[in-house]
Amino acid sequence: MSIPAEAFVLPAAARGTLQQRIRQMVTESVLSGRFRAGQKMPSSRGLAEHLGISRITVTLAYAELVSADYLSAKGRSGYFISENAPRAPELPARAPRAEGADFARLTGGRYSGFETVKRPLDWDNYDFPFIYGQADPSLFDHQNWRLCALRALGRKDFAALTSDMYDRDDPLLIEHLLRSILPRRGIAAREDEVLLTMGAQNGLWITATALLGQGRRAVVENPGYSGLRGILAPSGAEVISVDVDADGLPPDAVPKGVDVVFTTASHQCPTNATMPLERRLALLEAAGREGFVIVEDDYEFEMSFLKPVSPALKSLDSEGRVVYAGSFSKSVFPGMRLGYLVGPASFIREARALRLMMLRHPPGHIQRTVAYFLSLGHYDALINRMRNAYRRRRQVMEEAIRETGLVVAGQGGFGGSSFWMRAPAGVDTEALAEALRGEGVLIEPGRVFFNPQQAPKNFYRLGYSSISPVKIPEGIAKIAAAIRRA
Repeated sequence: MSIPAEAFVLPAAARGTLQQRIRQMVTESVLSGRFRAGQKMPSSRGLAEHLGISRITVTLAYAELVSADYLSAKGRSGYFISENAPRAPELPARAPRAEGADFARLTGGRYSGFETVKRPLDWDNYDFPFIYGQADPSLFDHQNWRLCALRALGRKDFAALTSDMYDRDDPLLIEHLLRSILPRRGIAAREDEVLLTMGAQNGLWITATALLGQGRRAVVENPGYSGLRGILAPSGAEVISVDVDADGLPPDAVPKGVDVVFTTASHQCPTNATMPLERRLALLEAAGREGFVIVEDDYEFEMSFLKPVSPALKSLDSEGRVVYAGSFSKSVFPGMRLGYLVGPASFIREARALRLMMLRHPPGHIQRTVAYFLSLGHYDALINRMRNAYRRRRQVMEEAIRETGLVVAGQGGFGGSSFWMRAPAGVDTEALAEALRGEGVLIEPGRVFFNPQQAPKNFYRLGYSSISPVKIPEGIAKIAAAIRRA
């Protein structure tokens, strides 16, 4: 039985080359059971005419499918679905599976009950995506990243790609972290004081799990990083919110008897405030006097384009009281999921053992790819390109905000990639965000950044990392008009 050419439809939203899409279409049809072993494929000429593409494209796709044993070529007879192709299992239809155990009781909703910033998965299809932390493909160095990834796949790097490194990290990446990344923040560290993580979020989880538990007390900033409360709640520690001001976390507001203080000193999340040097020294002095540990989440230090950043808290730490969490997610791309912790060797030893039990180590291929991206200078070139682009976008944002009369609650003095905004007191920004979505505009309501017991509803965040400058004025005008209607 022959498969008609009309059975082939290339999805408009599919990614990859035409050749790759043809191959994907065939393999998915085989795996789903639509195409069966022995069925004859359309001729390359017939399929090419049906799809409106070059015949050579179809011929090359068929050749790849033959090499993968999805198709077999039978001389002049044409191409057939291979007898060795994977077969879809014949499963009888059945009702949805019941849940016999009381999972709700056993899990207690300890992890799913906390809100974080929500955005649609198809955010890049919106005309005005003022969302935070997403990568702009027009800025990314695709070619050199691809070359580094291919180099990391080579025979020379076979061990880095395939080995189970247990609790160890790629020595080449650690070398470049110690030699080029950390010194930019004034941090000098040894190999036994650094641990790679699956992003800063994973680093914060490891830190909180290692340091906190029942009977311990932790301070978080209010407003602050929304994901941190979800991390801390299952630990059993008491979580204390301390309000930030225009200079970030006030050291004199930290209560006595706490064990760990979490802070985003260099670029406060989400207000963008930068803690002055004298306040950093005061916080370190309080840590020494009261005996608490400081966890410094320095998530956006590379995006300083207005003036040089202040020294990291970790660089001022002479007593070994600071654990520093960094990440490549904002400076390269968030899907990489690669970050690092820097702290006293005794802490890193425990954190490394905890990571071993959880995920062993980040994938070797991504570690070696990043190491090459750093060592060949591509990372620095990317950072410079992003800084220039963000500087321009920020200028356009400032002009548009000023012209429309929107109110900035916090924008920071060093750069970054977002503005912290305040709407009039009667405006619920969650309802505002829902209304704006229908106009192709995405904003981030601010309620999730606050202590749930005292969360105002009129704050919101506007990111500019992934929106074109030419779109910004119209998008800001739409936001201003929606606020006036509200």
